[in-house]
Amino acid sequence: MVIPAPRRVNVQPPVISELSDKRLLIVTGKGGVGKTTLSAALALQSAREGNKTLVCEVNAKERVTGLLGKAEVGPEVTSIEDNLWAVNLRPAEAMREYALMVLRFESIYSAVFENRLVRYFLRFIPSLQELVLLGKILFHLKEKKPDGTFRFDRIVVDAPATGHAITFLSVPQVILDTVPPGALATDATWMRDLLVDPKVTALVLVSLPEELPVNETLELHDALKARVRLTPQLVVLNGYIPRRFGPAELAAGLADEVREVARAHEVRADLSEASRVRLLTLGLPVLLVPRLFLPAFGRGAVEEVATCFAKERAAP
Repeated sequence: MVIPAPRRVNVQPPVISELSDKRLLIVTGKGGVGKTTLSAALALQSAREGNKTLVCEVNAKERVTGLLGKAEVGPEVTSIEDNLWAVNLRPAEAMREYALMVLRFESIYSAVFENRLVRYFLRFIPSLQELVLLGKILFHLKEKKPDGTFRFDRIVVDAPATGHAITFLSVPQVILDTVPPGALATDATWMRDLLVDPKVTALVLVSLPEELPVNETLELHDALKARVRLTPQLVVLNGYIPRRFGPAELAAGLADEVREVARAHEVRADLSEASRVRLLTLGLPVLLVPRLFLPAFGRGAVEEVATCFAKERAAP
């Protein structure tokens, strides 16, 4: 039996152009939707296009480097291949770097931030941990080389999932609403301004063709606009399954086992298409990344997804 080729899905015009001129790409979504794989693929594709790209994980078990087939890099910005650097941001190291940027001298940092009494009171500054993590990302966004050019052309952030993402990205505004004018408020101001600048920052929401992830994506979109004043610019529907069989083909003289498999496939395909239609109600481009049938998710999966981005950008 010859299995028909998947029908071509009538997608919107190329959507990666929505990201092509942005220097900060923030990827988030419900846990388990594949945002880390998408982050790694976006960073890899960006690097292949000649952009000096830094991919950041935020206070999480390091996975991006493993997906790319590289050794863990930890909290130090490390080159892992041509045009591509990686870092796993952790609160303790980020706090030290933030403090040294403000205080300038290590001896002052040691005297102040390693003092037990000071460390006790630091716990009462709202969202300080998130602020220094975000501050390190945005510091690298502004960082320049001696010749005046940016050290990194683009930064891809594998942001925390859904609820924590809202808290993480709203930290600068929370600081501005709760602390008096001073160095902390000044830093929070430039951080907030960079985050909400649509010329600099693009927020990418990742979903799956299932009811709960789609519901959470719709809610996350509204919450980010309301609480962070950050408008998402792209939705990635990961694990999309296109239709392969029409009614006539399902009614053809197929063996019972084959017919059941075909019908099961079409049920998943219908759910994928229904999810796409629901996500389109956000008024954003929806990029379809097909479900990958691979023995393991590693470099091969990232390469496949990066190829999807490359093809989408090259589409007419």
